[in-house]
Amino acid sequence: MGYKIINKEILNETVIKMDIEAIDVARHAKAGQFIILRIDEKGERIPLTIADANPNNGLVTIIFQIVGLTTLKLSKLNQNDEILDFVGPLGKATKTENVKKALVIGGGVGVAIAYPICKQINNENHQVDAILGFRNKELVILEKEFRNNCQNVYIYSDDGSYQNKGFVTTDLDKIIQENQYDEVFCIGPLVMMKNVCNITKKYNLKTTVSMNPIMIDGTGMCGGCKLYIDNKVKFACIDGPDFDGFKVDFDSLILRNKIYHEREIESCNLYKEANKHE
Repeated sequence: MGYKIINKEILNETVIKMDIEAIDVARHAKAGQFIILRIDEKGERIPLTIADANPNNGLVTIIFQIVGLTTLKLSKLNQNDEILDFVGPLGKATKTENVKKALVIGGGVGVAIAYPICKQINNENHQVDAILGFRNKELVILEKEFRNNCQNVYIYSDDGSYQNKGFVTTDLDKIIQENQYDEVFCIGPLVMMKNVCNITKKYNLKTTVSMNPIMIDGTGMCGGCKLYIDNKVKFACIDGPDFDGFKVDFDSLILRNKIYHEREIESCNLYKEANKHE
């Protein structure tokens, strides 16, 4: 017996939202945690951050981008289809209880990971602002949800097709200077998080980043999600996924992920070619 897809929504051309019936996961999930799923017996295991969870109806929301073979296959599933494995919640929850005023920064599909953090801080009756970055207007997701949970939402598009033109770092100095934030939470591409940390470090503003490197078993056994924090080996699945952004060795991770994603894209293209007539 698998885990049933209750709802499916296409957010944009590459990003899909699904509500999965997983009662135990929904009961225990907190912001920042993730699940590992396997579509079928021959499928690989992939980690996906929990975008939302409702303990009342047992639904767990995942939002994923089609970037490799498994996410492509997952995108082909529809309402009432089932996923074989759906394990979680895994990882340590994001700590927000002592944060009175936060800035949450999300880039691309990382926005889906940023949203539950904003929701959690808002539910704790503390102030939270958000900076969201997308390549263009067509890729904007979850704007309504952020506006319902944040005092201020700044949206940037690379090409200027929606709201502010630029990147999440374009006005970051100004926004920090005009506010007294306790902490910044940053989720998105590695280069983006590195650039954000370069700015926040000037203000000695605590910055927590959420890491999503290569991951297989989610228990620290495989070593795939190894990263260097303050020159010490850590594992994103059990030590994270949240880490002090000032201590992350971004350069080594960027190089590692580049090699992995190139292989993922190649596998995805081969699968598309083999199934183009279906």
